[in-house]
Amino acid sequence: MPRPATRHDRDAGGPAEVLAAKAALRDEVWSALRAARVARFPGAAGRIPNFAGAEAAAERLRGAPPWQAARTLKANPDSPQLPVRQRALEDGKTVYMAVPRLAEPEPFFALDPAHLSEPPRKAASIVGATRSARRVTLAELDPVDLVVMGSVAAAEDGARLGKGGGFADLEYALAAAAGLIGPRTVTVTTVHELQVRPAGTIPVTGHDVPLDFIVTPERVIACRPAGQRPPPGICWADLTEEKIAAIPLLTAQRAARRRDR
Repeated sequence: MPRPATRHDRDAGGPAEVLAAKAALRDEVWSALRAARVARFPGAAGRIPNFAGAEAAAERLRGAPPWQAARTLKANPDSPQLPVRQRALEDGKTVYMAVPRLAEPEPFFALDPAHLSEPPRKAASIVGATRSARRVTLAELDPVDLVVMGSVAAAEDGARLGKGGGFADLEYALAAAAGLIGPRTVTVTTVHELQVRPAGTIPVTGHDVPLDFIVTPERVIACRPAGQRPPPGICWADLTEEKIAAIPLLTAQRAARRRDR
């Protein structure tokens, strides 16, 4: 019998009914991937699923115009997007990758394809990034052309469902507030076809970042985002004290806000 999935939304804020609906949908998708045997080790539950075909999805993204136009990417650190990060480095793009859970004062890895100590495949992993990347603060990042987000599910209207921690949305909000993400920045995810859901089936809140494109091994879906981009800043009302305390950058930013009042 499979172990219960880790609940990453335990310190999430927002309406209880929305959190419950999202949790139920995650369980549904994880079960579907497990039943179809398309989730790679260590399994789907509790994770951004490392799906069979991740390399093919990365190759399909590689051929898309937004990829070809991008010079700088911000990518999630999860395993299914490792092929995306690898190909970005191979194509000469700078890659910013968040430290897991934004848990350090310098919360981003900066991977410069011209200065790697090992091949892109290794440098693009979390372990490789600790050797090949510079650790940088938010202020040291350059403007981002393409944001690659990991997903548990993605809907054809651009709604995205993560694993519940809210880190992808926080990273986006922080970068947007710093002027590093703007109206022309493209958002994309790579997923298995079983992770794609019809429009209107993923509940969203004001801080959820919509997708412009969903890429599977079989196709590229141009989304009609369910709403406008979130406000260019952090939705403090949606953050719990536990979440703020766990992320040094949020703690520092809130202290600065209080001093400026």
